[in-house]
Amino acid sequence: MSQDVVFDLGGVVFRWEPLVVLQTLFPKQVTDEAVAKQWSGEIFQTFHPDADWALFDLGRIDPEPLAQRIAARTGLAEADLRHLIANIPAHLLPMQGTVDLIHDLKAQGHRLYFLSNMPASYADHLVRENSFFSQFEEGIFSAHVQQIKPLPDIFATAQARWPLRGKPVFIDDVQHNIDAAEQHGWQGIRFETPAQVRAALVGQGYLAG
Repeated sequence: MSQDVVFDLGGVVFRWEPLVVLQTLFPKQVTDEAVAKQWSGEIFQTFHPDADWALFDLGRIDPEPLAQRIAARTGLAEADLRHLIANIPAHLLPMQGTVDLIHDLKAQGHRLYFLSNMPASYADHLVRENSFFSQFEEGIFSAHVQQIKPLPDIFATAQARWPLRGKPVFIDDVQHNIDAAEQHGWQGIRFETPAQVRAALVGQGYLAG
C-alpha cells in the first residue's frame, strides 16, 4: 500500500550536532561538553518558537542582525556568532542510513515530502548540494512560508499544498513536533536512528523487511 511519508531534515536526514559544531568551530573558548551545552542553550534557546533563532528559521531576520541580537542577549562576541551562523551549513551532512531509507521508500512506491525549520540560505545550500532531494514530491522550508514547527499553521499549509492521503507518516526527532503532527491527524515516528525508523516502518507494513 502506497503511503505518504513526511521527513524532518535537521537531525533526521542531516546530522545536527550543535555541541560538536561549537567545539569544532571554537576550540579555544568551548573547551569541553559542559561549555558547549552552555553556549548551545544561550544561542539556540532550545529552538523555542519565540527564540531569536526562530526568527532566522522563519525568514524574518538576516544573519547580521541575528548575531547582534544574540550577542546583546548573551554577551558572546558578534564575530564568533557570525562565524557560527555562516559555517553551520557545512556541518549539516547527510545521514547515509536515512538517505538509504528515502531511496528504499521511493522505490517501493511511497510518496515522500519534507517539512523543515530551516533558514532560506541553509535550505538553498542543502538542496544544491544533495541530489536525493529529487526523491521528494514536494517540501516546505519554514523560511519560505514564515511558519514554524510545532505551531499548527505550518501543518495546515502542508495539508493544503500536498495531496496527502489519509494519515501521513511524519518522522521528526523532536517530540513536541511529533505531538503537533499527531494533533493534526498525522502518524508520528520519533526519530532516534535510521535503523529504528526503518524497523518502525517495517513493523507498520510500510516497508519490506
